[in-house]
Amino acid sequence: MLERITMDPAICHGKPCIRGLRYPVETVLEWLAGGMTTDEILTDYEDLTREDILAALAFAARMAHTKQLIQLAA
Repeated sequence: MLERITMDPAICHGKPCIRGLRYPVETVLEWLAGGMTTDEILTDYEDLTREDILAALAFAARMAHTKQLIQLAA
């Protein structure tokens, strides 16, 4: 699933993106955190798939396993 997440310096400044498209993982996560459902995202962004959204979630879960967390500004 994580092979759907790509990082290319020429796309979105090298941020992790979905399949080399200009959809950063952080944006997909923000949509979900903001209350959008998977079906709403798929309707609004027809080039994304359910597997892409699951890959973004899996990527976030993997990142949450880091040994050091940087405190976010309030």
